[in-house]
Amino acid sequence: MIPASFINRTLHATERRGLDLSPALRVGGITRHELADPHTRLTIEQVADFMVASWDLTDDELLGMGLAPAPRGTFQLICFAVIHCPDLESVLRRLAGFLPVLPSSAPVTIDFLEDRVRIWFDTSELPNFDEDASLISDFGLLIFHRFAAWLTGRRLEPLAVELPHRSPNPIDIVAYHHMFGIPVSFNKPVPALEIALADLSSPILQTEASLQDFLRQSPRNLLSVRDYDSGVEARVRRIVELTAGGRQASAADLSSALAVSEPQLRRLLRQEGTSVNKVRDGVLRDAAIAALDAGESVDSISMRLGFSEPSAFRRAFKRWTGQTPGSFR
Repeated sequence: MIPASFINRTLHATERRGLDLSPALRVGGITRHELADPHTRLTIEQVADFMVASWDLTDDELLGMGLAPAPRGTFQLICFAVIHCPDLESVLRRLAGFLPVLPSSAPVTIDFLEDRVRIWFDTSELPNFDEDASLISDFGLLIFHRFAAWLTGRRLEPLAVELPHRSPNPIDIVAYHHMFGIPVSFNKPVPALEIALADLSSPILQTEASLQDFLRQSPRNLLSVRDYDSGVEARVRRIVELTAGGRQASAADLSSALAVSEPQLRRLLRQEGTSVNKVRDGVLRDAAIAALDAGESVDSISMRLGFSEPSAFRRAFKRWTGQTPGSFR
């Protein structure tokens, strides 16, 4: 599930430029009423359909927020330009060479440092820095991270993710951690993603044939792929998601699945700013919100998610969102 704030910021930025993306909202099945509620969560399909419809409306993959328009097919061109590179280092060096001549959201720099690679955007050149920088940062770094992970077919754990905008509401911070697989730092000078030098030797496993399928599924795959999230929290979340509705995975179950001791698991999760209970609550909260949005009854949701009785589910939902299921619906 994706916080509605991501769509709200996109709408504010495009409306300021005189663009009306209301038709794209309808394609995604998203209402203005839903967007007015900060607790609203949207499905991957809704956001992906909204994005594709927005590109069709504007013929600009940057939706007017770049230094120049990026016509439909720009991302595809970039993908085909690197698909035959032998390894991740070759991909990044090739991107560093030709990205400056393409329509851009903001100038991109790829610095090869002593022990890491730093990919960063110079958002200071954007005419509306505060709002545009947050959108360019979120989606630009996400695409770099997810596409690199897909190319290498492995979990790619960033050393750091830095964003220039203010820290969002606590309920949205969790979404950022899920996006990148590690805790994200806010209020930084520029948006940046850092990758360990050791990861650069990862071979490129994809081909033109698999790229064609990847592009047909884009941007849904860039938003939803979890197999490449590398943080401990992301791995724990995947296990919990698989057991949601049955017997909830215990800390012992999780530590066994990850081949670590329980104390080590708890310590690793603390380093990422979370815990087993917080991850479990996040999974159940997202499942409950999706079920309520789909019109499922409270009694049915309570039973399916493994609560002892509907009243226990109602108390948990109020704790997660500050609202009762009835008022949320």
